[in-house]
Amino acid sequence: MDSDGGNIVNFSSYKKTARDEKKRAAKQEKEKTAAANRVRFGRTGAEKKRAMLEAERRARLLEGKKLESEAAARDDGGEPRKT
Repeated sequence: MDSDGGNIVNFSSYKKTARDEKKRAAKQEKEKTAAANRVRFGRTGAEKKRAMLEAERRARLLEGKKLESEAAARDDGGEPRKT
């Protein structure tokens, strides 16, 4: 019983192809979502630099408002004083 090759369906090949197409479609959908999120939530380099400078400024202001510096808070042994 020889087959002519046109009437036999290779289901394992079909399942693999369908699975690969499904994975490819899911990957494309994830990439679309990621691109939209980059536009929505992404920051430019200038915005990141501005945020970093703002954080440094806040740290300097906080340090200037402390009542005693860290060096003055230490005993002779170099350990911080317990209050």
